[in-house]
Amino acid sequence: MAEDRALGPAGKPLVFRVDDSTPEVVQSVLLERGWDKFEQGGQDVEGWNLYWRTSSFRMAEHANIKPWQHLNHHPGTTRLTRKDHLAKHLRHMKKTYGAALDEFIPLTFVMPNDYSKFVAEYFREKHRAGGARSCWICKPAERSRGRGILIFRDIKDLVFDDTYVVQKYICNPLLVGRYKCDLRIYVCVTGFQPLTIYIYQEGLARFATEKFDLGNLRNSHAHLTNSSINKCGASYGKVKEVVGHGCKWTLSRFFSYLRSWDVDDLLLWQKINHVVILTVLAIAPSVPVAANCFELFGFDILVDDNLKPWLLEVNFSPALSIDCSADASVKRKLIHDTIELIYLRSPRNERAEWREGAKGRHSVSLAKLHAGRLNKPGSTRPSEALLQRTGRTLEDESAVKKDLKICPENKHASQPREMVSGRKDLLLSTKEPPRTKAKLTGRHSTYHKTLLPFMSLIQSCGGRTSVSPCVPLDSSNVPGLQAGNFVLIFPFNEATYGASRNGLNVRRIIQELRKLMNKQHPHVVDMEAKRR
Repeated sequence: MAEDRALGPAGKPLVFRVDDSTPEVVQSVLLERGWDKFEQGGQDVEGWNLYWRTSSFRMAEHANIKPWQHLNHHPGTTRLTRKDHLAKHLRHMKKTYGAALDEFIPLTFVMPNDYSKFVAEYFREKHRAGGARSCWICKPAERSRGRGILIFRDIKDLVFDDTYVVQKYICNPLLVGRYKCDLRIYVCVTGFQPLTIYIYQEGLARFATEKFDLGNLRNSHAHLTNSSINKCGASYGKVKEVVGHGCKWTLSRFFSYLRSWDVDDLLLWQKINHVVILTVLAIAPSVPVAANCFELFGFDILVDDNLKPWLLEVNFSPALSIDCSADASVKRKLIHDTIELIYLRSPRNERAEWREGAKGRHSVSLAKLHAGRLNKPGSTRPSEALLQRTGRTLEDESAVKKDLKICPENKHASQPREMVSGRKDLLLSTKEPPRTKAKLTGRHSTYHKTLLPFMSLIQSCGGRTSVSPCVPLDSSNVPGLQAGNFVLIFPFNEATYGASRNGLNVRRIIQELRKLMNKQHPHVVDMEAKRR
């Protein structure tokens, strides 16, 4: 009865609620989809379906949520988005479960508590390097947009008056046209119990606007990639080598650039997937139970010149302002697809979906997925290779391009200069790019093969099939594999589904991640084991 009152008579649009902090693009997209804006005092106080705001919600607000309502934040996620809390949880996970596949966060100290440990490590590093000093970066635990960051070599320069994190500075970042960059990866967690993680197949590559130079650590426009800093720099509007105007590319353009130099973008994307899963897993057991909420995170990933992804931080309410063409092409669709993910229906069906109740709301038709109807024409995203294949290999490049459109030409990409694969790292030169096409050999989707049994299981279930002897598999509770450009990355097989359904078996999940990585790229695992 309450749900009927909230929805009103047949044909009445859904209602979204906002406050002064709600991004303009969110309101614009919801209005575009036919939603109505909630007017405080003019409507039933419970007569809204989605409340989207930048700040978190109180536990009382979560406790009082109605069946027809959704909030855009989970409780307790500052455990992930505060730099000091993130470091502590990752440290705890490593101590409890051992090295999680590989180190993916730089050596980190939380100040002031870890100051003595940092001093000891600082002088150990100095002694090992024969007197040469390493670079360190100091960040305020709670601030964003690059504010208050200090990069230093001499410990005498370290000054802090609050909670800060000090990390080993990554001195060998992957450079594009001699400019440092990082990746903004969008991740939506639709539930922590059971844990359900989606990654967005599009995103942003963010560039510094001055050439990378370890000789001048005070130049924030050379060492920080925050757009809030770089859009104010003198070189922002200049045409920069390879990068071009501004300081952002779309993620698809970045991966297209890597593919043009025959880089294994699929391997890099799989590594990023693992980083995301392990990071969320570190805090998942401590997140309070709450219904009808989701969280859109912004993961900042730096790729070094060995193509190793490093987690820099996780952003709460990632910036959704539109400052350039890359923002416009990514963020509007991101919000559309977030709504698709939560409702898993087209705009015209959202109203009917709420009236029909929960039945069928949580799963995309896998028959459609297998048939390729969820594929987005013209996509250049590397991760489409993970979920949108039908079991065929990539021996025939033309067939792959025809069926999957994995690597079409990117009309917006500037002509790159040569990026030469030297050792295992990437170097830059100013020669003309090679004329030959990038090869797609060796990109068999073992990730997809791992998912196939899980997909078949979901497809055949009717409430009777089980993923473990005691856990019935209810098809209405199984997460959809894809919604718009969001793709499910956890759970990724029967074992991880079972390990996250009744409580969270972190040890079992990490074991499954190890198995998955061994299947995908055994040679990489062997090399990393020898390095350790």
